Amino acid sequence: MKNKIMISLLAMLALIVAMLPAVSACSNPGSGEQVLRIGISTPSTGPAAEKGAPMGHGNLDAVKYINEELGGINGIKLEAVWLDNGYDASKIVTNVNKFMDDGCLMFGTSSSKMMSSVMEVANRAGFPGIVVFNAPILHRPPQHVYGQMPDYGDDWAAFANYYLENIWEGEGKPKMALHLLNNTTGYGARDAAKALADGMGIEIVAIEEHSATDISMMDSMTRIKSKEPDVLYISSTPAPTALVIKAASEIGLYPGLTIGCGHASFTKALVDIAGADVVEGVYGMFPTANWGDPVPGMEKVVEYAQQYHPDDVGNLDYVTAWAQTMIMAEALRLAVENAGYEAIAKGDAEAWRIVEEQGIKKLNNYEVGGLHGPVSYEPGDNRLSKAVRVFQAQGGQIKPVSDWIDAPLIKYEEYDWFGK
Repeated sequence: MKNKIMISLLAMLALIVAMLPAVSACSNPGSGEQVLRIGISTPSTGPAAEKGAPMGHGNLDAVKYINEELGGINGIKLEAVWLDNGYDASKIVTNVNKFMDDGCLMFGTSSSKMMSSVMEVANRAGFPGIVVFNAPILHRPPQHVYGQMPDYGDDWAAFANYYLENIWEGEGKPKMALHLLNNTTGYGARDAAKALADGMGIEIVAIEEHSATDISMMDSMTRIKSKEPDVLYISSTPAPTALVIKAASEIGLYPGLTIGCGHASFTKALVDIAGADVVEGVYGMFPTANWGDPVPGMEKVVEYAQQYHPDDVGNLDYVTAWAQTMIMAEALRLAVENAGYEAIAKGDAEAWRIVEEQGIKKLNNYEVGGLHGPVSYEPGDNRLSKAVRVFQAQGGQIKPVSDWIDAPLIKYEEYDWFGK
């Protein structure tokens, strides 16, 4: 008798469970609330924390703004699964696998190094990702990784052209030395120089590499000095870049030659670390509006930074990450409008495909509040924004000295040396 009762109870329980509505990966279990979930990973600790920490703040502050002031995405709450990667390749792989397991619809990383460590996982799964600081190897050839802004090769090409047109006054070819972080941050600039320098009339006389944890650049800068360059281009993060510029100053190379920097380093953090006097006159690329510029999106950026993270005020890395979140939200808005919430509710591989095809690839002149160049997807080009500007360190401030420069697509995969 007891066995019959137990069997009956189990049967009734099974029937009740079967009748319950399915709880999707994009809903809050137990609440029935619809959410759109994204994964965000930043190097908020470790050797790139001077960039990653403010970027994590910018990402999450933008989520707060979207939910509390914009009412979410078409009334649906945006939820961020945020994880620190410590600028560590194994951690970012773990992070992204968790994003997929948690039903995230897409993911964002800050650094090109972290995206390069996980892009094989993401591309194989068809899990779309957007990286703030972009490198050619991440999107050439294009797959499921998208660059929020122009890549480090675009930086080099735009700076080199600006240098030739506005700074160089000598005869013949200017001699350029490169000092590069030994990962995608540096290699993106190297690849552009390899592809374009000869055609532009620039002689590359030295290429030095450094790591994110080096404590002195004196030996490498002494070698560079022996080559008598006219211009030094640095593609790195703020702390190593500060060491390179300090070494150039200490050996009497700067002031004298021109120094240009890629956009991974050219923020308030560089000035704070190196000192305003040391970096005075140094040029750098950056793909966003300047802090406090009178563009529509800047007011909320400044307001939230002042209220929640005052140490980030004036830091353009905070701006880039805020914009990243806004772009991800816009892609999800388009996916919901074009395919419907239910089509992506499970947060599975089919949902990722829909988000990519009906969201990311439908981006068309999204203005991002003017925080950087318009965001559009163009077939065959996974850079979502293509505009950069030249800045210069002046009186302890990072100030723009050029208009927006559109970066043409470079098909690196057509060079037999690319990626090798």
